Amino acid sequence: MAELIDGKALAKEVRAEVKARAEAFQATHGRPPGLHVVLVGDDPASQVYVRNKERAAHKAGIAGEVHRLPADTSEADLLALIFELNADDGIDGILVQLPLPDHLDDQMVVDAIDPAKDVDGLHPFNAGLLTVGRRGLRPCTPSGCMRMLEQVGCDPKGKRALVLGRSTLVGKPIAMMLLEKHATVTIAHSRTENLGDRVREADIVVAAVGRPNLVKGDWIKEGAVVIDVGINRVDDVAEVKHLYPGSEKRMRRFEKNGSILVGDVDFTRVRPISGAITPVPGGVGPLTVAMLLVNTLTAAKHHLGID
Repeated sequence: MAELIDGKALAKEVRAEVKARAEAFQATHGRPPGLHVVLVGDDPASQVYVRNKERAAHKAGIAGEVHRLPADTSEADLLALIFELNADDGIDGILVQLPLPDHLDDQMVVDAIDPAKDVDGLHPFNAGLLTVGRRGLRPCTPSGCMRMLEQVGCDPKGKRALVLGRSTLVGKPIAMMLLEKHATVTIAHSRTENLGDRVREADIVVAAVGRPNLVKGDWIKEGAVVIDVGINRVDDVAEVKHLYPGSEKRMRRFEKNGSILVGDVDFTRVRPISGAITPVPGGVGPLTVAMLLVNTLTAAKHHLGID
């Protein structure tokens, strides 16, 4: 049976590391690292994510504020706030919770953030630094994936890695990070022909497409490390029965909550074949928040000219 990569336990370790470093930063510089988060609207999922980030930052000794704006906030008002945060010398990191309401342009808003304070690592300037292999703020979820590979002793050097998904949030940056570690990287997606054959070639599989149980058990090379970034909420009983035929545990969870969370990987069938695998939930998600704290501390040090 594959090693289970416990994202919650690893995130706890990372947060403890950040707390110790944040305390040292404050002792040396007379202030804690500063993170400000902007939340526009009342999307329930976004509110949960922001609360988790706010709580984690506070526990790690990172100061800051959540700017909660109404859903009808204008583009001009939102940009004015971002420019104000950019100019505030006591703020090291800025995060705008995505997605924004439909009348606002996500990319334009991200572009307005000072790249040196872009702790989500999504600004085109930081994406360019990653592409050319220079130091910069890296996206949090891919950074968490790389930390997981390190945790299980998986050195990507010389290995075949398959990234399933081509988003700017996960797919493209994790591919660049794996290349940086000397892996041979293939990027695939839902339209890739003979997708199963491509996955079978890989020593490392990172799945980030948002399709429940897309990666089948017979697609995995024996001993491969599987990082499942997908988080899909299934709220249809027929689909649950189709995905997990005969699974009483899954049905009990569905009946209790009205839905279940599943990844892009068929965990039940892949785990016996793989060498290590992340669960959903409890895998990559907690690391995403932890790596946000790492980025904030990194931004704070760079802000003061510290390597």
